[in-house]
Amino acid sequence: MTTRAKTWAVSQAQPDASVFNRWAQVYDAQRNPLLLLEERKAVPLLPSIRGSNVLDVGCGTGRWLTHLEALHPASLIGIDSSRVMLKHARKKVLPATKLEHGHSSALPGEDVRYTLVIASFLLSYVQDLPAFALECARVVRPGGSLILSDMHPVTAAERGWKRSFHVDGTTVDIAAHSRSLPEIIAVFEKSGFEVGILIEPPFDEPERQVFEDAGKLGEYETLAGVPAIYILKLQKRRPGTPMQFPARNKALQLTNARIGAGPTTWRDGVISIDNGRIAGIHDDSDVTAQALNLQDYVLLPGLINSHEHLEFGLFPKLGRPADAPSYRSSIEWAKEIHRLHSGIIAQYRQIPKKTHLWWGAIRNLLCGVTTVCHHNPLHRELTRPDFPVRVLSRFGWSHSLAFDSDLKGNFDRTPKEYPFILHAAEGMDEESRNEVSWLDQMHVLDERTVLVHGLACSASEISLINRRGASLVVCPTSNRFLFGRTFPRKLLTVVERLALGSDSPITAAGDLLDEINYLNAQAGLSPHVIYRMVTTNPSEMFHLNDDQGRIAESGVADLIAVRGNYDTPARAVSELTVGDVEFVLLAGRAQIASPSIYARLPYDLRSGMELIEVGGYQRWIRAPLRELFASAASVLGQQKLLLAGREVRYLGTL
Repeated sequence: MTTRAKTWAVSQAQPDASVFNRWAQVYDAQRNPLLLLEERKAVPLLPSIRGSNVLDVGCGTGRWLTHLEALHPASLIGIDSSRVMLKHARKKVLPATKLEHGHSSALPGEDVRYTLVIASFLLSYVQDLPAFALECARVVRPGGSLILSDMHPVTAAERGWKRSFHVDGTTVDIAAHSRSLPEIIAVFEKSGFEVGILIEPPFDEPERQVFEDAGKLGEYETLAGVPAIYILKLQKRRPGTPMQFPARNKALQLTNARIGAGPTTWRDGVISIDNGRIAGIHDDSDVTAQALNLQDYVLLPGLINSHEHLEFGLFPKLGRPADAPSYRSSIEWAKEIHRLHSGIIAQYRQIPKKTHLWWGAIRNLLCGVTTVCHHNPLHRELTRPDFPVRVLSRFGWSHSLAFDSDLKGNFDRTPKEYPFILHAAEGMDEESRNEVSWLDQMHVLDERTVLVHGLACSASEISLINRRGASLVVCPTSNRFLFGRTFPRKLLTVVERLALGSDSPITAAGDLLDEINYLNAQAGLSPHVIYRMVTTNPSEMFHLNDDQGRIAESGVADLIAVRGNYDTPARAVSELTVGDVEFVLLAGRAQIASPSIYARLPYDLRSGMELIEVGGYQRWIRAPLRELFASAASVLGQQKLLLAGREVRYLGTL
């Protein structure tokens, strides 16, 4: 393998057999890291073929035939377009192994003869792929396997890889076709096959020596974690068997990433995910299982947003300009915006609520939030199994003292095992300052109570909240926008049960990461405290029992992947930006993937994802984005939306 910096040139010509005749002279003498990687990864995928008929298409000098012979097939045939390649193969293989000169367009053997057909590094040289797929469908028996491998098309194009070899002091280029994995899979599915396994492995230590011997160790380092090849194992569908689609929460391994084991500790290992949960954290991977290589990334638990109003997902900020006097209370703000901004509010309310809810969820998902406490009635859209984030439902709630005449009744009717959430002390006036005491006098301030905002609280109110075992959720940038101030660090550090929320785009700076950034850069809160505010603290406050906020065996597989080298998981969380969040899993299902992660993601786990650009970052998202854009644009009259202050553009689908 050699590389060039320029874009990979794609030829539509069928390579001439004479090229392979020349290659045969040096094929076995020149070590190739692609072939070494393929053999390591493909051997465990071979089915049992003892007593069965097997065909190797494009067998070359017999590299795979010797592996297959050791598995004791009833018959083994290798075909190749190069007679010289076959001549070299004959020196290696057993006399019983049959070698034939032939082409992919006309495979030897009667119909449904073979249990296994293998085509190693062949598809790039096949001109008529549909014809080859039909021939494979003809000769493979129902339930039989077809194993295909080749250079990874995305990496080959990005890195400028070409097909070539060196002989007699010259470099010989080989004409090749470039096809995407979706295109290849679609062709074979149309011919009666279904995907069994697709792996896209990168080079690893066994290939390192090949690069080092060739003086290309630097190239090896730049390819860390990048898919070098693909290996696709297909099964021939049995007659009458409907086409199978991947399960929503298909088993998956996450390999080569550092794993956040709490706020201070990293650990190495492989996370195996099955049926939406973390089945185990192991030292070694299972080579036969579907895997996602996350080298150069760290894994963190999905974040928990403890206060959100999802239905305002697309709304702009509503309030006074920065140079105007601050509000004294949330009541004053609420009355004023309905008087001064009624036109804007009416326009945005024309967008269907479910569209707002989805955009509100996507706003959270983009910053690594997998669990949201939505402080409003539970709309049925939030309970859909394909909704982008996990929305809490097991809690009682009230808006606030000012807007709920039956707050005490709502509290008493809430099941004793549920938390109870309400806005409180949201302002700077005397009435806001007294609300915590009033709640205590009403006997609604106890270990179940979750107060949101609490801005008017002094040290004495914080002490009362702690004594009662209640919890506090702060939303710093929302408070600063409305009231010109937020909690000082000295008060935040004495709250015993503390969590973080993003409120809504109507008042907040953007999303949960903007709140984290404020606490880290402006308030000077320690990374350890910030980490707990968006992970384990809310998990305890909301009585979550699936290990949300942690990476734990048997816990739910809500995870985010971030590229970088951080000294602790807490530091990683406290420094996160939207551009850093490249991969989000919800119950083991890929919800967001950067282009880099998307290229590594097993093909069948990409289905249903659509591409958008957010603030200059491209992200694949599992959501009906085309419909969501159209729904919003029909009201706003624009194709570009603003989400958390960032421009969002629709780019397409898989």
